[in-house]
Amino acid sequence: MQDLHATRLALRAGQTSARTEMAHSVAVAGSPACAHAFTRPLFEAAGTEAERAGSGLPLAGLAFSAKDLFDIEGQPTPAGSQVLSHAPAARADAVAVARLRAAGGALIGRTNMTEFAFSGVGVNPHHGTPANAADATTPRIPGGSSSGAAVSVATGAAFIGLGSDTGGSIRIPAALNGIVGFKSTAQLVPADGALPLSTTLDTVCAMTRSVRDAVTAHEILAARRVGLTDAPLASYRVAVVTNTFFDGIEAPVDTAFHNALRQLRTAGARIEEITLPPLADLASINATGGFSAAEAYAWHRLLLERSGAGYDPRVAQRILKGATMKAHEYIDLLQARRGWIARMEAALAPFDAVLSPTVPITAPPIANVAPGAERDDEFFRVNGLLLRNPSVVNMLDGCAISLPCPVDGGLPVGLMLWHAALHDDVVLSLALQIEQALQNA
Repeated sequence: MQDLHATRLALRAGQTSARTEMAHSVAVAGSPACAHAFTRPLFEAAGTEAERAGSGLPLAGLAFSAKDLFDIEGQPTPAGSQVLSHAPAARADAVAVARLRAAGGALIGRTNMTEFAFSGVGVNPHHGTPANAADATTPRIPGGSSSGAAVSVATGAAFIGLGSDTGGSIRIPAALNGIVGFKSTAQLVPADGALPLSTTLDTVCAMTRSVRDAVTAHEILAARRVGLTDAPLASYRVAVVTNTFFDGIEAPVDTAFHNALRQLRTAGARIEEITLPPLADLASINATGGFSAAEAYAWHRLLLERSGAGYDPRVAQRILKGATMKAHEYIDLLQARRGWIARMEAALAPFDAVLSPTVPITAPPIANVAPGAERDDEFFRVNGLLLRNPSVVNMLDGCAISLPCPVDGGLPVGLMLWHAALHDDVVLSLALQIEQALQNA
């Protein structure tokens, strides 16, 4: 499956057309592979946008999808829920949607998501759960909360899946579906027009088919040029954190990750194992509930009073935990985070980036975690494992990219490359080198 970069070259060479590419995208989006991936297809409008876009624009009329929490002019913004399905229509596109359209992107549809973005599993009781693109025989979780966006990219329906990442909601589905997901430093991309989960932790970002496409998507979303370097792999000093990130890891993930490390060392990477003592402080820092529950409750409290019965019970349960946080506890949390970030940045300062498994498990069957109180324990166990590693980067206010590890016929495994805030260009430059080294191994 060609990435955006290769398809643009083919367009310029006259080997394909925007109309042909959009017809393919629409066919895939309407196929069983994308069942439940879209909450609102926009196929006809996308065809018109593709025809109008010039080949000289960065996206050249090619398809992108948008998570259901982004405003699209003239449509309500349900965010994967039922309780907002008849909300007033948005008066304008979200900034991220507008920027992708201005770059020549054709919006193929709104994509399914965990209701209000509050889980990493991707299950939705209202719209169904899109199946992971990597397994055609057993329906497996897509990961969340940007579930449909990931499936749209992994199946070939879209070249860019616009989503959001509060605790891993771009990187988790990217890892489980075998694609690339880049979480930029949050401040680099405006969140205007995106329904919030946590105003402290939310990041607007995207999934793509390759790292070079991730660079392009980020440049459009952030309205800036990425300062890429062609420094060789051996010029970087990279850490692997041995504490926390490997707890509860499944054997296939551990094997794929360490095989990738061996391949990177063979290609010249300088990789050192380290421990990060500040990771042990996270549980106590978040003991009163963390940012997401408190900030989500502040947004949802009146809606829950009116329409709480219409929420996904698992989502409502998590939001309601925010009701008990006191003002002084929230202020303490802000201060504790600032101190924790300072300790983490000091520990990471000698390194250009850090490598970790994106998540410690492969995608379990949907049947194991489908809606139903009898499966709640397993759902929350899986959710905790999926969120643990990537959420460290959100707490750090950092940047991270998940790219596929080579696997021998098994389910996809993600490799996460990350660092603190505003290290985005180094992380992307190194990710290009790592992707090439793993593909050439």
